[in-house]
Amino acid sequence: MVENLLSLAIWTPIVAGLLVIATGGDKNANTARLLALAGAALGFLVTLPLYTQFDTLHGGMQFEEKFAWIASLNINYHLGVDGISMLFVILNSFTTFLVVLAGWQVIEKRVAQYMAAFLVMSGLINGAFAALDAVLFYVFFEAMLIPMYLIIGVWGGPRRVYASIKFFLYTLLGSLLMLVAFIYLYFQAGYSFEILKYHTLPLPLTAQILIFIAFFMSFAVKVPMWPVHTWLPDAHVEAPTGGSMVLAAITLKIGAYGFLRFVLPIVPDASRELAWLMVALSLVAVVYIGLVALVQTDMKKLVAYSSISHMGFVTLGLFLFAGNELNPWAIEGAIVQMVSHGFVSAAMFMCIGVMYDRLHTRNIADYGGVVNRMPIFAAFFLLFAMANSGLPATSGFVGEFMVIMGALQVNFWAAFAAATTLIFGAAYTLWMYKRVVFGDVANSHVAEMEDVNKREFLILAILAVMVLGMGLYPEMFVKVMHVSVNDLIAHVAQSKL
Repeated sequence: MVENLLSLAIWTPIVAGLLVIATGGDKNANTARLLALAGAALGFLVTLPLYTQFDTLHGGMQFEEKFAWIASLNINYHLGVDGISMLFVILNSFTTFLVVLAGWQVIEKRVAQYMAAFLVMSGLINGAFAALDAVLFYVFFEAMLIPMYLIIGVWGGPRRVYASIKFFLYTLLGSLLMLVAFIYLYFQAGYSFEILKYHTLPLPLTAQILIFIAFFMSFAVKVPMWPVHTWLPDAHVEAPTGGSMVLAAITLKIGAYGFLRFVLPIVPDASRELAWLMVALSLVAVVYIGLVALVQTDMKKLVAYSSISHMGFVTLGLFLFAGNELNPWAIEGAIVQMVSHGFVSAAMFMCIGVMYDRLHTRNIADYGGVVNRMPIFAAFFLLFAMANSGLPATSGFVGEFMVIMGALQVNFWAAFAAATTLIFGAAYTLWMYKRVVFGDVANSHVAEMEDVNKREFLILAILAVMVLGMGLYPEMFVKVMHVSVNDLIAHVAQSKL
């Protein structure tokens, strides 16, 4: 077994990013691109043993690493993954590799800095998913904001400064309350920042509710849940294609992961008491934001609102209590939906980026008849549009089906409201696809469009394989999380005050 796999997953892309910056200015752009691709590929390869060597019969933390960091405060460099977090480490490294490819020809200025920002962010995100020390988690959680802030602010659209500052302020201010909660838990746990110790603390309900609110303010902004979602459409619209891919595929998942790793196991009684609020906010996101997506005229903004609606499905699945217990169908469905959304949203933003690179517009009205000029692209786009709509045999169906099944076992009307996302999702996605792709060639600009090149074909083909593979054989994802999810459900059920 390879030692220190998690440290490799964190520091390989970060070191690669620093080396890319060292290549200098744009005169060495090709060197920067090649080095970034090699770093991203190596960063992905070192995460694969996490899956192949994972013990699916063991629900605890695996691949643990621990040594003292700031000994005087009992702060440790403590890493470990279970069947839940391991999937997101691999997904993040996989997405980073695709993002480096996606920006290969598109980014022409400050190439080294652009590539390095994604590599450094990839390592920081892996650190957040693997951290088992609260301070270590907080450092990674906050540090990952910096590269994304720069990616939007430097390489984004006309309103990039506004979007980047809004993104930074929303996510930073929300997480300050989380730090306060960590400090309180530090004293309650006998001067320890060990996250797993917090899972067994006998906290009174009032304290649990206050901690729940502190964590909620941090993670709800990150998901983002309604009504603290308004930063996301602006960030997506202004971000470059690679930024949108990582933002939707990975960074939103940190918020949902926070509910799984911190909220449910640390404050289970408060989670049970406030589950009605989480379910209500999630259903608003599913239904209302789905309707908002229907009226969008900008393709990126439409897919951004689609992401909010789909992530509402995730938070719904996480807080479906039947009496004292969480629903295993719903929890596993929420995690599957998180992974699936990583593939589908990255693919959707990549497709929009392919068209934007040719016409430099995201307005639906500026397109029409794209299939006549780009038949291969239109076929890929159709697959991803169907997956975004929840078509069976695609990854988009599996998680939503599991959450609806779980919701049916808890409350029929919650399941009914959640199922409307399948209708709204099909409505706004296929409406966009019809107007952009089908019909006669709309104008002379569309008539000059060329089909996907080899690089774009490779990226879309890899994502198509993942979308279909997960849709046809979801067991390869479910089997690794099953024991960890059951352990979480059992822990929450046993904690009734």
